[in-house]
Amino acid sequence: MIPARYAPILFGLILSGLMSCMVSGIATLRATGLGAGVFALWMGAWTTSWAIAFPAVLLVAPLTRRLVSKLVRQD
Repeated sequence: MIPARYAPILFGLILSGLMSCMVSGIATLRATGLGAGVFALWMGAWTTSWAIAFPAVLLVAPLTRRLVSKLVRQD
């Protein structure tokens, strides 16, 4: 098992992986259509997207948490 202190990083890794997979898949299908070689194009796009999305999530998550805490009423 992974130590709990790595939970935010693991969360970011999984979230960025899933989101970049879906978004790159949709974008690839819209750009090329469903034809031969689309899977290879998608995987190439996903690799690039994930390499950008993962560090972006790690940088943006703390800012997002602060913004949400200001927008949510504390009861």
